[in-house]
Amino acid sequence: MASSCEQLTKIQGHPCFGGNHHKNGRMHLAVAPKCNIKCGYCTRKHDCANESRPGVTSRVLTPQEAIAKVREVMASPVVGPIIKVIGIAGPGDPLVNEETFETFRLVDAEFPHLMKCLSTNGLLLPEKIDALRELGLHSLTVTINALDPEVGAKVYGHVLYHGTAYTGREGAKILVDNQLAGLKKAGEYGMTIKVNTVLIPGVNDGQVPLIAARVKELGAFVMNLMPIIPQAELAHITPPDPAYLAGMQKDNEKVIGQFKHCKQCRADAIGLIGQDVTIGQSACALPKG
Repeated sequence: MASSCEQLTKIQGHPCFGGNHHKNGRMHLAVAPKCNIKCGYCTRKHDCANESRPGVTSRVLTPQEAIAKVREVMASPVVGPIIKVIGIAGPGDPLVNEETFETFRLVDAEFPHLMKCLSTNGLLLPEKIDALRELGLHSLTVTINALDPEVGAKVYGHVLYHGTAYTGREGAKILVDNQLAGLKKAGEYGMTIKVNTVLIPGVNDGQVPLIAARVKELGAFVMNLMPIIPQAELAHITPPDPAYLAGMQKDNEKVIGQFKHCKQCRADAIGLIGQDVTIGQSACALPKG
């Protein structure tokens, strides 16, 4: 497991792990449309370029289209110099999509200096972690919303695992067990790990300190508490106000560092956090894939 000093050195330049987010940007490649769980707060039914939330993209790219996009962005005299990270965060779960691995191989071959970053729900992490290590993955983000399967059952509609759909407590337990097992292995490999937790008032508030302590123990470097965007099955939830979110961050930063600059980015975000640019994207379109 990497030491704190080693991790601090590794995150320099990564705007989503504590690096300078005013200077350093990232580029998300939307090559992963398939997903294997149904989060109650997730919907991918529509997209507009001014809409910023996870699961949204103007178009799903093939790996060849993705590397062409990287070339285009890196050749831009304005945007190219600020891009330090190539991330894959959807619009589905990257580990379900072979295109994720092919895209990273293409990026590494042409732009080996760019950090490779991946965001996942963690269901397939135990069986995919070795492949990620072989790709030289720099940073890993795992979204963990509960440790208690009873709570997880209120967040996830179903979990599709090895061809079988699981619901309720059973599905949530499979997901949680795999998230923790994968996180443990990533920590042992010395990966730089961030854990995202969607804060859902009245549902998983009490889970947050438990998640913070457990993921820190397993090797996570930082935690990102994100307010729920009410939609889909959890559209009735009132999101936490800024004061409540800040209080939760303050309480839990005693256990693990808190990332406080998250803008809950799109799957095709490009540029600085909160200052995304549009390069070759349509203004408003239905998502494909």
